[in-house]
Amino acid sequence: MAFNLTRRRFLQSASLAAASIPLSKVVSAETGFVQSPLEPKGSLKEETATGGICEMCFWRCQLIGKKRDGRLIKLEGNPKSIDNGTSICARGNAGIKLLYDPDRLKYPLKNVGERGKPVWKRISWEEALAECSSKLKGVVDKYGPQGIAVFPHGSTAKYPMHFFERTVGTHNVSEASFFQCRGIRDTAYWATIGKAPGENVDMPNSKAIMLLGSHIGENVHVSHVKSFIKGLQNGSKLIVVDPRYSAAAAKSDVWVKIKPGTDTAFLLAIMNYLVKTEKYNVDFIDEWADGFDEFAEGIADWTFERAAKECNIPVEQIKEVADILAENAPNVSIHPGRHVSWYGNDFQRQRSLACLTALLGAYYVEGGWVPGIKPKVGKVSWAKHDHGNEHNLNYNEDEELRHPFTPPGTPTELIRDAALTGKPYPIKGCVIWGQNPIQTIPGQEKMKDVLRQMDFVMCVDVMPTDATMWADILLPEASYLERFDLVKTGTQWDFSEKHQQYITARMPLVEPMFERKDNVFITNAIAKGMGHEEEIPVKTVEEMVEKNLAVAGLSIAQLKKEDGIHLRDGKDPYGIPEDFEVLLYNEDIEDAGFPGVPTYMPVEPPPAGFARLLYGRVPVHTFNRTQNNAWLNFAMPENPVWINDETANKLGLKDGDTVGLVNSEGFKSHTTTTVKVTPGIRKDSVYMAHGYGSANPLLSVAVNAGVDDTSLMTKIAIDPETGAHGMRNNFVKLIKDGKVLDIPA
Repeated sequence: MAFNLTRRRFLQSASLAAASIPLSKVVSAETGFVQSPLEPKGSLKEETATGGICEMCFWRCQLIGKKRDGRLIKLEGNPKSIDNGTSICARGNAGIKLLYDPDRLKYPLKNVGERGKPVWKRISWEEALAECSSKLKGVVDKYGPQGIAVFPHGSTAKYPMHFFERTVGTHNVSEASFFQCRGIRDTAYWATIGKAPGENVDMPNSKAIMLLGSHIGENVHVSHVKSFIKGLQNGSKLIVVDPRYSAAAAKSDVWVKIKPGTDTAFLLAIMNYLVKTEKYNVDFIDEWADGFDEFAEGIADWTFERAAKECNIPVEQIKEVADILAENAPNVSIHPGRHVSWYGNDFQRQRSLACLTALLGAYYVEGGWVPGIKPKVGKVSWAKHDHGNEHNLNYNEDEELRHPFTPPGTPTELIRDAALTGKPYPIKGCVIWGQNPIQTIPGQEKMKDVLRQMDFVMCVDVMPTDATMWADILLPEASYLERFDLVKTGTQWDFSEKHQQYITARMPLVEPMFERKDNVFITNAIAKGMGHEEEIPVKTVEEMVEKNLAVAGLSIAQLKKEDGIHLRDGKDPYGIPEDFEVLLYNEDIEDAGFPGVPTYMPVEPPPAGFARLLYGRVPVHTFNRTQNNAWLNFAMPENPVWINDETANKLGLKDGDTVGLVNSEGFKSHTTTTVKVTPGIRKDSVYMAHGYGSANPLLSVAVNAGVDDTSLMTKIAIDPETGAHGMRNNFVKLIKDGKVLDIPA
């Protein structure tokens, strides 16, 4: 059931954040909310707090906060920022509602009920930290360091992650940002150009942009969207390859309505055409690339006709795309993507994108892939130790890597399988820090079984996500608006402008309410309790920030004097470094048993009566993290399921109909959503936004709002080179009025 917020209630809610405190001093001990009437315009006494860095998503825009009587009432972009400037997105504005969300975690809690069906008892920090330390130490004493698994996410998770990984000595650390998001991209480019690509495409100065499954405009990262729009305003041609008519596709010159899972075939045909017709950048390849002959031979069979049949798109459209790219080379932005864990064949697709960029000569040139040159700062954390590979699950009995091109950490599925089988060793302690593995990782029931068999589960978060229902001890963390944290660096996003660098640090805009603590406080206390006091690198998070800033000759006090952001002259990022090298054919990949030349691996097609379940982002939410935010919920309270208009007509469905979903393994969604009928999606697919359908009743806004797409991801697909999950391999039917509807062919 969706949270029903009327416009009147929304405005009342908004006024709570904007109203001043002095006229009402009655503060609810349970909610922290202050009710007060609006003051007449012009009577407000505001102060400005600087040093904020947003974390409503992970783009981390720089903020200032408007405060009244100590209470934060508004967030804005920092006028000094050369990144996002004064702009922040809907989520950034709604950070106020996260800060003062009455559902936020306030005190340490102990589960005196069952995991998954918790009964919470408020306890002191002393009791909570003592229990966490003793339970985790007990796991280490009984099973060894490898008996602990860590699922971290977000800027505060790195410090505790390093403690468990470097100091305690477990390899079983799996970050969602790598194994369910961008890790495949980073390792594929690393195997091709020796660098993780980020999203370093110089779109403002491009002549053509190609997005393949990218969600720019829906995945709103402010400076990146500015960069994209500037490119289009400057006349750049836009090619969007997507089964769905996305926000970006609506701006495109060419929309390639590709069959899901066949993107690599499409890219191979384009590259083969460029090679066969010698429309590639011969000089660049001769100077900077290795393995061209093996590469050309390996892709030689990919004609337009073969790819068109595989991808279910016209031959003429593939040629049109190839010619646009060739005609505008080298000033072409081939976007590396961000959330790229799709089908379990993703490493080869990402390799193909990196190789296509090379054929166009589009590295380190205007409009191509160009990493900005950032200033250096410190990286203080726990000291590194060599813990060997004896208990590294990514190594087999012959000490060979199971997934040789894995991102940092251990593939999630290896950890889950070991936990459930006890082989090669038991995993009985779990630390979840800022991650929601129930709604992040495919195989939701499997994840619950993993947590169910643990001796101890500790969870640290800001909100009571679905994962927190499985904790024994639940610890409340200060939000990004209440703590010191990371030091961020960067450059201006348009390289045609004056070259500049910036350094900023996250500083609290308000003091944390209730008993919320920061990551260093929590981690250090647990480390001390586990016997690692002598190895603690910093006493406070402020000390860590100071040490990191000191490397750049800065301090917190200096940053405050400079309104939160230090600016300095930058460096021209164009021009290829002398040690740059592109491996079109990678012998190491082939020696590891995988194709050394980018290769297409077909995926299972939808069975009769089913459509492939695709998912993505929306501008007002960051997956599940923002679902309980009342302002954002008002903007988009549920995730309608997109269905092709001709298909809907055959099924008798219309816009706004209420439906549930069931997948090909028989798993049904526990909630319903509405139908969105559109010609902007293929007939063999349906689409919905990710992260809805929370089950935790403590999320009073998000609970049961929309459908949890992760609950329908029951087919586990693993990318062989990296060990990362493919997350678009499930097939679904719709359920209306209790009747299951077969999707027509």
